Amino acid sequence: MENKLMLFGAVVVGILTFMVLLAPVIAPYNPTAINIEKALLAPSGAHIFGTDYLGRDLFSRIIYGGRISLSIGFIAIAIALIIGVTIGSIAGYYGGIADTILMRFVDIMLCFPSFFLILAVVAMLEPGIFNIMVIIGITGWMGVARLIRAEILSLKEREFILASKALGASDMRIIIRHLIPNAIAPVLVSAVLGVAGAVLLESSLSFLGLGVQPPTPSWGNILMEGKASLGVCWWPMLFPGIFILITVLGYNLLGEGLRERFDPKKR
Repeated sequence: MENKLMLFGAVVVGILTFMVLLAPVIAPYNPTAINIEKALLAPSGAHIFGTDYLGRDLFSRIIYGGRISLSIGFIAIAIALIIGVTIGSIAGYYGGIADTILMRFVDIMLCFPSFFLILAVVAMLEPGIFNIMVIIGITGWMGVARLIRAEILSLKEREFILASKALGASDMRIIIRHLIPNAIAPVLVSAVLGVAGAVLLESSLSFLGLGVQPPTPSWGNILMEGKASLGVCWWPMLFPGIFILITVLGYNLLGEGLRERFDPKKR
């Protein structure tokens, strides 16, 4: 059953990735082209998801918006991985005072509610794609640091690590060439799940007007713009909401399936 769910998640992720990469080919209209005469048209053959309050084609905007939302998710998680793997590796390998200081810093960061911390930082900066990527990344590395530290603590006393030390390998070489590659599997699972969380965070911030700014489309600001016409028509909010739901579901199923596969207790 788990394999079927993972396969379903992989198919969903693959289709979404294919769609956003080929957005210029798939999207039938310019996502920012305004045509007031076609405002709030219902879904039809010409506009399969209908149009928004400015007459822009919703299908085109959602496809291009997916490119922005998923890019933010991937880059934010990449930033979180770099920070988390670096801090977790140093803490796990050296132990002692370095481990104590770094892990207490992780504990302090975990004490702050992440969403409200992000809101506070965003409020002090200018909303934009780059700032959102960095903010989500620098507030989402703590779980990665804990995971990599735990793995390295169990690996650093293994025979192949002791042999590398006996051969004179430097600490940096041991960490980069031997420890991180052998400890990365649960971190990659966490990264897959993290993409879903980052997409949700970006959508939430953009919905509140603190993320990607119009006219650049993202799923969050398409939802925000659709809110104004909710009493008149349903499609401007339904379709971006469905895409957010499918994306998060796909990445969560894929991540849970990978977790089951990499968990030695399940083998």
